[in-house]
Amino acid sequence: MRFSRTVAAGFATLLLPLAALAGVSNPAQAATSATATYAKVSDWGTGFEGKWTVKNTGTTTLTSWTVEWDYPAGTRVTTAWDADVTSSGNHWTARNKSWNGTLAPGASVSFGFNGAGPGSPSNCRLNGGSCDGGGTPGDNPPSAPGTPTASDITNTSVRLTWTAATDDNGITNYDVLRDGATVATVTGTSYTNTGLTAGTDYSYTIRARDTADQVGPASGARAVRTTGGTPNPPGDKINLGYFVEWGVYGRNYHVKNLVTSGSASKITHINYAFGNVRDGKCQVDDVYAAYDKAYTADQSVSGVADTWDQPLRGNFNQLRQLKARFPHIKVLYSFGGWTYSGGFGQAAANPAAFAASCKAVVEDPRWADVFDGIDIDWEYPNACGLTCDTSGPAAFKNLMSALRSEFGSNYLVTAAITADGSDGGKIDAADYGGASAHVNWYNVMTYDYFGAWAAQGPTAPHSPLTSYPGIPGPVGFNSAAAIAKLKSKGVPSNKLLLGIGFYGRGWTGVSQAAPGGSATGAAPGTYEAGIEDYKVLKNSCPASGTVGGTAYAHCGSRWWSYDTPSTIAGKMSWAKSQGLGGAFFWEFSGDASNGELVTAIKNGLS
Repeated sequence: MRFSRTVAAGFATLLLPLAALAGVSNPAQAATSATATYAKVSDWGTGFEGKWTVKNTGTTTLTSWTVEWDYPAGTRVTTAWDADVTSSGNHWTARNKSWNGTLAPGASVSFGFNGAGPGSPSNCRLNGGSCDGGGTPGDNPPSAPGTPTASDITNTSVRLTWTAATDDNGITNYDVLRDGATVATVTGTSYTNTGLTAGTDYSYTIRARDTADQVGPASGARAVRTTGGTPNPPGDKINLGYFVEWGVYGRNYHVKNLVTSGSASKITHINYAFGNVRDGKCQVDDVYAAYDKAYTADQSVSGVADTWDQPLRGNFNQLRQLKARFPHIKVLYSFGGWTYSGGFGQAAANPAAFAASCKAVVEDPRWADVFDGIDIDWEYPNACGLTCDTSGPAAFKNLMSALRSEFGSNYLVTAAITADGSDGGKIDAADYGGASAHVNWYNVMTYDYFGAWAAQGPTAPHSPLTSYPGIPGPVGFNSAAAIAKLKSKGVPSNKLLLGIGFYGRGWTGVSQAAPGGSATGAAPGTYEAGIEDYKVLKNSCPASGTVGGTAYAHCGSRWWSYDTPSTIAGKMSWAKSQGLGGAFFWEFSGDASNGELVTAIKNGLS
């Protein structure tokens, strides 16, 4: 976070003169290509704000810039903005962001930082040349090397080779990156990486450096699995969790939380949610969270900080690191969801084109080794959700058939589907039986049957396993009815996963403790009225009873229903008795910090 500019407003702006900064340029002395000038914007005694300005003084466009300088011991950068700033000892390096590296002739760009200590910068270098425009700062960086090939793979080593990059002034060496971190710098176009772990997945990319030490873009990724090792899956039943892309913001939930909670060793699959469906095509939704957000060493699964120039950052890189530590985990890219299902109607009009667009996203060379399949969350084909679809009962089957044809047998192809088991309901609206021939399994969303969208109640558990006397709504609004209907349509039992919500739904203005009471509206929730995470409810409103195989609680005027480790155990026992393929849940961040709900699913399926 930047130091407050309102705090700094009382301090005079100071542009350090050239005489005080060895190698720091004065714009008047700029020569032919580019200059970098420094200003101390403010100083509040315990720290200061500094700013560098890079200007293209040449006649050709700059495509990237790197400013380097030295600080004396005791002076350092604490936070920075509009550039990626790193250090090695007292040497500091700032590189452009993806959006501000291009400078037309005469254009300039600034980046700033907060610092601590009394020292001034010295020995400034811009793109390997002098900051006063003297060297050759206008040189273009090298091209990307070819995607490496892997050979001579053993339990502990692999040999990598790649085609050379090109550069207008020549290549000096190549950085070899494993799982996003540099493991070697070599002068040739081959490298043997040793000291690896048997039976482990790794991902390698290569980037080139030129004679000005400019770094080019990374090559495509090469996935490698060393030989040997003993797989350690949690069991033969599927235990799948959704990881939501937006959770890295307000929820502050990251891939590393799967490790610290102990959940990673107990799950089998992750659905990464959600990719968007727009104009009949699959698209990455939040590119910053997906592959650009930088993680520090303490935030990262690997314990290694992201660098400004590594080819992949964000959630995708963290998932790559997770798979390296837990090779049994498979990751699927989930597209759609409640918000983005409106695009499936157009996709259904040309299923082959849609499938091809999805494969292009999943197999993007920057993260092709991260994903093992695709999940489609269409809410709801030939029925109404946030929007209504009129594609017809065959549309879903046609879409899943096209996806299987495009992805082939080596990828997982799955779908999250309705759990409306009522007569003439959403299961009856589409050919889920016919489509099941093309999928590995269905995630049956056996939750959200009841909630505070019916503001006056009656109160009822949102995820009943079975019916019970007095349950409201149509017959078939329960998990057992949905599973039975899907089986009757020809869906094999082992292709059905039972859904668990890691959250509760609740009302306020309720006086009756038992289900069926009246209400006045939705109970307050942390992120949304009428909904709350299990990790909050277990303490704020502990379960006081069970009905229909799930738990409920009455606290003051509020009434909540949610699953607990005990009710999950009962649901998993039922799932096994039905021959189901396992269970899935929405979503990781709702669990307690010790992953107790994930543990309950794993233990119940064992």
